[in-house]
Amino acid sequence: MYLLLVFLPLIGSLSAGFFGRYLGTKGSQIVTTSCLGAASVLSWYAFMEVGISGNTVYIDLFTWIDSEMLHASWGFLFDSLTVIMLITVTTVSSMVHLYSIGYMGEDPHVPRFMSYLSLFTFFMLVLVTGDNYLQMFFGWEGIGLSSYLLISFWYTRIQANKAAIKAMVVNRVGDFGLSLGILAIFYVFNAIDYSTVFATAPAIAGTTFSMFGFEVEKLTVICLLLFVGVCGKSAQIGLHTWLPDAMEGPTPVSALIHAATLVTAGIFLIARSSPLFEYAPTALVVVTFFGAMTAFFAASTGLVQNDLKRVIAYSTCSQLGYMAFACGLSNYSVGIFHLMNHGFFKALLFMSAGAVIHAISDEQDLRRMGGLVQLIPFTYCMMLIGSLALMGFPFLTGFYSKDVIIEVAYAKYSVSGHFAHWFGCMSAFFTAFYSFRLVYLAFLARPNGQKTVIGGAHEVPLSMGIPLIVLSFGSIFWGYLSRDLIIGLGTDFWQNALFVLPQNNLFIESEFIPSYVKLVPTILSFSGAILAIVLNHYYASFLYDATTSPVGLKLFAFLNKKWYFDKLYNELINKPLLSFGYFVSFRGMDKGLVEMLGPYGAVSSFSSLMKKTSKLQTGFIYHYAFIMLVGIVFLLAFTSLWSGLQSYLFIDNRLLFIYAGILLFYTASVSRV
Repeated sequence: MYLLLVFLPLIGSLSAGFFGRYLGTKGSQIVTTSCLGAASVLSWYAFMEVGISGNTVYIDLFTWIDSEMLHASWGFLFDSLTVIMLITVTTVSSMVHLYSIGYMGEDPHVPRFMSYLSLFTFFMLVLVTGDNYLQMFFGWEGIGLSSYLLISFWYTRIQANKAAIKAMVVNRVGDFGLSLGILAIFYVFNAIDYSTVFATAPAIAGTTFSMFGFEVEKLTVICLLLFVGVCGKSAQIGLHTWLPDAMEGPTPVSALIHAATLVTAGIFLIARSSPLFEYAPTALVVVTFFGAMTAFFAASTGLVQNDLKRVIAYSTCSQLGYMAFACGLSNYSVGIFHLMNHGFFKALLFMSAGAVIHAISDEQDLRRMGGLVQLIPFTYCMMLIGSLALMGFPFLTGFYSKDVIIEVAYAKYSVSGHFAHWFGCMSAFFTAFYSFRLVYLAFLARPNGQKTVIGGAHEVPLSMGIPLIVLSFGSIFWGYLSRDLIIGLGTDFWQNALFVLPQNNLFIESEFIPSYVKLVPTILSFSGAILAIVLNHYYASFLYDATTSPVGLKLFAFLNKKWYFDKLYNELINKPLLSFGYFVSFRGMDKGLVEMLGPYGAVSSFSSLMKKTSKLQTGFIYHYAFIMLVGIVFLLAFTSLWSGLQSYLFIDNRLLFIYAGILLFYTASVSRV
């Protein structure tokens, strides 16, 4: 059953990919959606057997690599952390597949699209079920490949291709760090399987090795290298620039990438490697600071975005920051709980956004919407539920995880903890503001679009509506139903899947912080939501005047241009590298030195020399006699002087051929010039 759970998406992907021409559009949709639906049912059964009953399952399929000390097998580990990820990935992915039946129904390449979606899910399942770092890395690279294929699915669009290439290149930077981390793990532990590495981590804690002339702690270096990979996949500040541009793909792709698969892989890696991070406190502080800055940066940037999907994309980046700094505070269970909750309401938000775009002729600019609440009330309800869950409205799913993250940050009583707490509180305010700004501009404001577009708005078909209803139930009830099981005080749900040192456990302290501190995130969320409605409805002219004032314009440009990260990267990194690549690497080395000294240069030089030499064939016998005479004189002179040259210049006989070749090559080069 467990192997079938993992390989069902692959079966669906291969069926639609290789036999889509015979299955047709409907056949491909039915096969892939059925496989994902069956995998989703099996994952919930695995959740009951592994998570609820506490029966960890390990499957050693066969040996992959067995070379001296390196041993890696195709093994599958199903523990509490794995099954939590499984139900999130398969449930959201099956809903995305069902949603795609209606959303992509008119596309001529539906079999290819469904095949890519299922392939994406398969690689994610390989990533979360692997029992060693190498198999995890295989799934890690697989979802990178699948994201490239899906973002550039409409490959005739230039922006889609540029976004896919950007996602691939930025992720390669993070993947390079991750691969170095895995190599460092093998160097330190002589193993890459989880059981061996985690069991011996306490013995390695505190030990050092020499790196670039400095003595550094082994586990700190390993964890920081792993975190570089996390920054790439989970879009932490610095390597986040690809995430908003990934919106160029179809909306179901955005829902799958942002809710359950690609971006959650980094958070899963931190949680899986908790036995390493717990013995590397410096790395935990770095993760906390980066996560808090990511949450604040993305939330502030989302305030001024006008693209419907881009606003939701920045909210994803912000929520990933929450998950990262929760893990940095050693609250891995809370981070994973928020990851799961976020998967439900973020998929709901993206699919609702797709329903809006589908209803008004592919319009995505919020400034050209408005008045849709009367035309598509069902979609409005779904978008409102998702936005309320995102802002942490009391007793909805997001409330039960985001508020706990902010509380445990305060309970840390350290610089990193308070930094994360206050940045998390400000991010909560910004999140509520841009969420309700989106709802107001799209549904409640006066219509600003073309009459034919707004008037032709229509509700989604049943195949798109059912996933929205299912995800709305998850966005409303899942947090309440699962809170005590997953993050309740004293729960034994996680068993040995997560490891936290006793001094890093903050659950008890977070229960006894002042009540007003607990109310701060909720008050800020309500303030942000109310302020967004009031400002956009009653004081639109004030907002315009504020953003066109000298100071306001600079602040607006700073936020709208995403803190100028792209500009800085283009000016300081991309342009110098491209200039070096063309003028030095390509024109100076490849087309210059390499070609001149390589086979092409040698052939060209000797061809030119032969052309020059062929001119000596004049047909006059006295010319030939003169050449023979000069040759004989040169040969006699050279042989008579050779012994003297050897004694004075230390010339070796074995070098004669090389000297002759250099002489001919130089002569030919001069003749070419």
